[in-house]
Amino acid sequence: MNTNLKTSVIGSYPVSVNTMDLMNSYFDQHNITWNKYIDEAVHDMITAGITCVSDGQTRDPFIQIFTRKLQGCRIRDRTEIIGKITYANPITIDDQKYVKTLLPKGKELVGVLTGPYTLMKSCVDQFYHNEQELAFDFASALKAEAQQLEHIVDFISIDEPFFSINYPEYAYELIKTITKDISCPSRLHVCGDVSMIVPELLDMPVDILTHEFKASPHLFNAFKEHDCKKKICLGSVRSDDTRVETVEEIVTHIKQGIQIFGEKLIQVSPDCGQRLLPKNIAFQKLQNLVMARRKIDE
Repeated sequence: MNTNLKTSVIGSYPVSVNTMDLMNSYFDQHNITWNKYIDEAVHDMITAGITCVSDGQTRDPFIQIFTRKLQGCRIRDRTEIIGKITYANPITIDDQKYVKTLLPKGKELVGVLTGPYTLMKSCVDQFYHNEQELAFDFASALKAEAQQLEHIVDFISIDEPFFSINYPEYAYELIKTITKDISCPSRLHVCGDVSMIVPELLDMPVDILTHEFKASPHLFNAFKEHDCKKKICLGSVRSDDTRVETVEEIVTHIKQGIQIFGEKLIQVSPDCGQRLLPKNIAFQKLQNLVMARRKIDE
């Protein structure tokens, strides 16, 4: 029915981090012991049968993993902006290079960037006092990271959950700052209810869109009303619910996506990152997602 359909993840995966390892990593970001957590996440994804694998974002929560290494940021209870945001050193590059060594033939690597608007909204600004200026400086810093990622990963996925809460008029230019002239494909993930901004999302300067179609099935109708020229990654198992969807349930969901998007549907994934799920539940959901994908062509 759709032989090019791949299974993917959005980004994060639950692992149990030893507190002492976490403390040591703050002093030595290249501490080799941290690789064992990446090993754990990647092993689960590969064992489950996922095609497009991430590093699991195990090193830090998805905001701090970037702000910890950007100039102008200070992390206390939250990230505080105390100076101009600039890119000083690679952020996720070493982790991605390491994951690349773990992947068997036929697997793809997703490079995940937390979006500039979400970074801006998640920080306490004590310097700019101008949301747009801060967001664009985050975007410029992320562009520098993307220019290194494009040579390592198979595609770059930008995570912008705040777009579903408050969509800024400069959103297009913000994402374009990152994706312009990037050689590898790009994907934009916006979780939450995006039904009111579907036209804007379909105009985004990215190759692939991915949303929470499982938690928000009304999105099928919202997208059905528009001519979709983007490729689609279909959220097909929930990331906010510990109930493990059956294979048959996921098959039905994917077939609904195929009816609407046709060959534009190129990936199926969890709705969002899985960090908040129990590890065994996250793994079972990935397993069932893969089994459902295999049934699609039977």
